Amino acid sequence: MVNHYAYLEKQYIGRDYIRIVIRMVIAAFCFAAYVYERDRDNTQDLYLIVGFGIIGISIILMFMIQYKTVIYNKSIIIDGLWTAKKVKIDLNSIVKVRKDKYNNFILNNPVYNLHRKGSIRFYASGKDAIVLTDRDGLEYFIGTQRPNEMFLVIQEEMKQK
Repeated sequence: MVNHYAYLEKQYIGRDYIRIVIRMVIAAFCFAAYVYERDRDNTQDLYLIVGFGIIGISIILMFMIQYKTVIYNKSIIIDGLWTAKKVKIDLNSIVKVRKDKYNNFILNNPVYNLHRKGSIRFYASGKDAIVLTDRDGLEYFIGTQRPNEMFLVIQEEMKQK
């Protein structure tokens, strides 16, 4: 059986550009310390191992899915990592949909199902989010790389009977 979703997006942990730059700068400092400490001590190999370890972990993180967003059958299903619970948002209970910035900060931590100040947040990378407001006033912030497409698909799914 083939599943045809109205929308499917995967958010990866390690693909946030700012975090990649931070990891690469730390690895560069490790390599610079290795070159500088080459003739002084027997522990200089530790810098080389740590530098390559940071690069290896960065490569692995680029392929690890933090969460997957699927829209079909008048619902949004957000499925996280191994032990995270699957979250299903029924579009029948949503009264308002809008596009917005996720946050005004430059550095945003990736979150999954974070309950904070009357909102539930899902974010991996980027700056854009779709904000859903339900009948009770609870807001769902769903971070996305393709906000226009997700916004149009949600509106189309809400119009269907």
